[in-house]
Amino acid sequence: MEITVKTLEGADAGTITLSDAIFGLEPRIDLLQRVVRWQLAKRQAGTHKTKTRAEIARTGKKMYKQKGTGSARHHSARANLFRGGGRSHGPVVRSHAHDLPKKVRALGLKHALSVKAGTGAIVILAAAAAEAPKTKAVKAQLDKLGLANALFITGAEVDTNFGLATRAIPNVDVLPVQGINVYDIMRRQTLVLTKDAVDAIEARFRVEA
Repeated sequence: MEITVKTLEGADAGTITLSDAIFGLEPRIDLLQRVVRWQLAKRQAGTHKTKTRAEIARTGKKMYKQKGTGSARHHSARANLFRGGGRSHGPVVRSHAHDLPKKVRALGLKHALSVKAGTGAIVILAAAAAEAPKTKAVKAQLDKLGLANALFITGAEVDTNFGLATRAIPNVDVLPVQGINVYDIMRRQTLVLTKDAVDAIEARFRVEA
């Protein structure tokens, strides 16, 4: 797959050939769903918790005598049916993460890249760098390229000025190539890769193969 390389100023900077083994697959929604679900489950804190009756700071003294009151028989006020008592079957601190084979994760990333390439929602930049950390200047460049909702994947490191300039622009995310993931790719309308990012992605999958 051959695609034109652009500069941030909107000029053409040659062409690049994308690997069909990475960017030309027939997308499988089931794989994308599995990987996104795995990512979101892994990021859940799992710190929600309620107290059981053993953790309630309340007297354990019997509320009233067993017989003769005409009321139900009760003992501790910490029992779960009383207001201020414990909680029955409440949430406990736990991890929501689940396993997903590494091959499935890698294949999911390929299919996410293929979705963007197949729908024409991918842009290749010669570089993602700014002369100064000026949001207004970078925003004007992105508007000229039609990038209102985009994920930028740069090389091994994000250019400091570009990262600072885009930080205040809504619906624009910038990640180094090591941070590329299915969820962030799918949540943005356009995927923007630098030439360095393309080389790193293709090299990564060559090693994994």
